[in-house]
Formats: sequence, structure tokens, C-alpha cells
Amino acid sequence: MGINLGRVIPLDDLRETGQKLEPLLALVADDLEAINRIILDKAVSDVEMIPELAHHLIDSGGKRLRPMLALASAKLCGYGGNGHIRTASAVEFMHTATLLHDDVVDESATRRGRKTARMIWGNQASVLVGDFLLGQAFKMFVDVGSLPVLRIMSNAAATIAEGEVMQLAAAKNTSTTEDDYLAIINAKTAALFSAAAESGAALTQRPPEEQSALRSYGKNLGLAFQLVDDALDYAGDSSRLGKSVGDDFREGKITLPVILSFRRGSPEERQFWNRTIADGDINDGDLEQAVGFMRKHKAIEATFERARSYGAIARDALAIFPDSREKDALEQVIAFCIGRSH
Repeated sequence: MGINLGRVIPLDDLRETGQKLEPLLALVADDLEAINRIILDKAVSDVEMIPELAHHLIDSGGKRLRPMLALASAKLCGYGGNGHIRTASAVEFMHTATLLHDDVVDESATRRGRKTARMIWGNQASVLVGDFLLGQAFKMFVDVGSLPVLRIMSNAAATIAEGEVMQLAAAKNTSTTEDDYLAIINAKTAALFSAAAESGAALTQRPPEEQSALRSYGKNLGLAFQLVDDALDYAGDSSRLGKSVGDDFREGKITLPVILSFRRGSPEERQFWNRTIADGDINDGDLEQAVGFMRKHKAIEATFERARSYGAIARDALAIFPDSREKDALEQVIAFCIGRSH
């Protein structure tokens, strides 16, 4: 199978994100090559569908942001072994597994501009291959031989699953509050960012305050990342996003721009949200109407503002570390997550 996993970010994207991700990419470039080799090796199975489906998603142009955080945090903490490479590879497998499960739960048709695995192989295969990748991830964590890392990652896996169930319970529910939604994305998205960032300090057995700092950095970075994602679904460019603008709207997802527009809107506007989001009764022009209400109530702007606030918390979390190339790279990731258009 002619799979090329060497590309971390498409060239056009790399030019656009430019200085924001280049320090991180330069910092971890050699390790990423090793991760690519491990991913190729661990995605192998005698069951033909498993590598086919896994490679479909692995090779679809993801940024590898979470494993890069694991690598950079290990370097920040002065780690001298090679366990961070296997840890980062396992983090990528965890992330890929959650994407496969996500797309089934959300009934998504596209991801990163391509058909989702569930649209090609079906829901059952997507769920089961996601389980295979999760199992491979934990085999790698065991191989690393660090009980603290294994504890962090197993907690993250349980939290992510809880987040998925919480999101399912909130689906199409316009009474969802901002606090409810933040709890969902904290579990569903921020937990893996946090675990990846904390893993470096755990590997090197750094003092508790440094582990806490990196855990906080990852958590708040993850919250900012997801909030920007939510805003871009209504304000982004579909050619850059790799999905159609308004996918969340069509899927009835309750995200912060919807929550704020519903809360700030008139009774007539709330009827619109109940019809489109809660009942799934979407007509031509409703997406444009939804964006119009969001602009009227500054809901997209407020979502970006929330993201900037979490980005500031992430930056402050790193302040206990002395200035270094690694710290600068991690700070630049915050700017990338908040300033991205895809």
C-alpha cells in the first residue's frame, strides 16, 4: 500500500501558519519521522480492513498537534530517553480512535475534505477499528514503562468517552448552558491536549508544580482550539477548513455560537433555533439566517474572545518555566490555535 505518512501539515497550510508552528515543527522534526515509522508499524494487521481504514484517516493531512505537544513537553522538561516518541505515537493513535468514534456518533459525512471512514466502510467497522487503535495505543504506553504516563493517559481515555456521552445527551438540546458546553469540550477535546502536554513532565518525574503547569497549559490550549473550531464552522472558509461551513448546524450540534445566539435572541429567534437545531427542520437559507443572528448578537466574536482568554491562561501556565526554545515553541502554538483559519 503506497501510504505516505511523512507529511505533517500540507505545504499551503504551513506557509500560512508560518512563524506560528515553525518553531514547534523544527523542534520535533526528527522525532516526527520516528513517529511516522511507529505508526506504520502499529497500524498493521492481518485483518485487511484495519490498515485500510486506519490509513484513510491517518494519511488525511492532520496536523499531528497532540503528539507534537507530547514531544515538546518532554524536551522542555529535559527528557533524555526515547519513551517520548512512543508516547507521542500512542497519543496520535488515541486521537485517531476518537475521530473514528466521533464521526459515527455525529453521523458525519466528511472530515478534512474527504469522506469519513464510516461513509466508506460503515459505522460498525469504524467503531471497531477505533477500538483496535485505542488498544494499540495502550500497548505502546505499557511499553514506555512509565506508570505515571499510563495513569494520565488512561484517565484521559475515560474522560474523553464521558465527554462523548455528555455531547450525545446535549445533542439538539437548546437549553444547554455555556457551563454544560464547556464541560463537554473540556472532556472531549481538552483532556487529550492536557494529557499530551503533561506526559513530558511525567516521563521526567518533574516536580508536581511543573506537571500541573503543563496539564493546565494543555487543557486551556485544548479549550481555545475547540472554541475556535466552533466559531470557524460559521465564520470560516470551507476550502481551508476541510469541511463544509455549517456542518455543525446541519448536524444539530450545540456549540457556543448557537448557545449565545439562543440566549441573547428574541422569542422569535429562539423559535428559529428550536426548529432548526432541536427539530432538525432546516430549509434553504436557514444557515445564512443562523449566521445573521450570530453576527447580530456578536456570538462568533464572543466565541473567539473566549478562546483568547483560555489562550492567555495557557500562556501564563508556562510562565514558571525559564525562557527556552521549547517554551517559545509551545507559546507559538497558542497563537496558531487562536489565529488559524482552518
